[in-house]
Amino acid sequence: MIKNDLYLKALRGETVERPPVWMMRQAGRYLPEFIALRDQYDFFTRCQTPELAAEITVQPIRRFPLDAAILFSDILVVPQAMGIDFKMKESVGPWLDHPIRTAEQVQNIVVPDVNDTLGYVFDAIELTLQKLDNEIPLIGFAGSPWTILCYCVEGKGSKAFDIAKSFCFQQPEAAHLLLQKITDTTIAYLKRKVEKGVSAVQVFDSWGGMLSPEDYQEFSWKYINQIVEALSPLTHVVVFGKGCWFALEEMTMSKASALGVDWTIKPEFARTLTNHTMTLQGNFDPARLHSTPETIKKMVNEMIHRFGKDRYIANLGHGILPNIPLENAGAFIRAVVDWKP
Repeated sequence: MIKNDLYLKALRGETVERPPVWMMRQAGRYLPEFIALRDQYDFFTRCQTPELAAEITVQPIRRFPLDAAILFSDILVVPQAMGIDFKMKESVGPWLDHPIRTAEQVQNIVVPDVNDTLGYVFDAIELTLQKLDNEIPLIGFAGSPWTILCYCVEGKGSKAFDIAKSFCFQQPEAAHLLLQKITDTTIAYLKRKVEKGVSAVQVFDSWGGMLSPEDYQEFSWKYINQIVEALSPLTHVVVFGKGCWFALEEMTMSKASALGVDWTIKPEFARTLTNHTMTLQGNFDPARLHSTPETIKKMVNEMIHRFGKDRYIANLGHGILPNIPLENAGAFIRAVVDWKP
C-alpha cells in the first residue's frame, strides 16, 4: 500500500484535507543534480538507461515533499520504438532527418512489440518503484497521438506546426493511419506501464491547442479517447491538453479520472465547463515561479481557494521552466503542503 495516497484520493474524487501537489517536468532542468547528469550523458541515453531514468525521477522527491513522482522519460520514445529515428539536437530540440510527409512512409511505419522496443522504460519503472519504497505513487505518461504526429511530420519543434496541419488536411487518410498506429502503440505502451506498477497515467496533448475545435475532435480527441477507453478499466487516466479549454466539456463525458488545465483559463470557468464533477489539475503559470516566494504562496492559496480543495490536484499549467530558482519551486510545493482551509 502506498503510504501517501493523497494524489490517488483526488483522482478518485474523495474528500481530502488538502490538495495533492506535483509539478510537470519536476524531474528536470531546474535541478542542479539533473544538470550534473545532463553534462555527462546525452538526452536519450538518460531516457534509455534505466538506472539514470530512475535516479532522475527521484531527484525532486529527495528535495521536496511532493505527493507523486512522474517517471523521467520523453514522449518521443514511442515514435522511436516505431522506427522513427528522432534525435535530440543541441539548441534545436527534437530532430528528424527524414520527416513523415507521404502516404508511403506512413504505410511503412510499424506498430512494434513494446516489450522489445521499450523494455528500458519498464525496467526504469521497476527500479524507480524500489527507490520510492511505496512512499508516493508513480505516474507514467505518453504524448497524445496528435502531438506525436506534429513532431513526426514537422521533423522538429514549431510555433504553429503548419506542415503537420497541412499534411492532415491534404492527406487525411495517411494522417488518420499514422494517428491510429501511434494510438495502438501508445495503448500497448501504457498498459505495460500499468502492469509494471505505475499508479496512474497522463496523456500530454501539448499541441492540441493548435487545432480548431472541429479539427481537434477529428485529429486529436478521438484518438486520445481510444487511449482513455482502453486504460480506464486498468488505472486512472489524466488528460492534459495545453490550450484545449474548448474541449473540456467533451473530455468530461469521457472515462478520464482528471483533466489538466493550463493558466489561460479561470478556475471557475474550468469548473463550469466540467460540470463541477471532474478532478482538475493545474494551472499555475510556470513563469509565475519567477515571482517572490511570498507572492507565490499568496497566489497558490488563491488558486486552491478558487478551484476548491476537493477534486483538485495542484500543479503548474505546463512544465516547469529551466531557469526557476530552487527556492521558488520549493515555495510553490510548500504552499500547497502547508495549506489550511
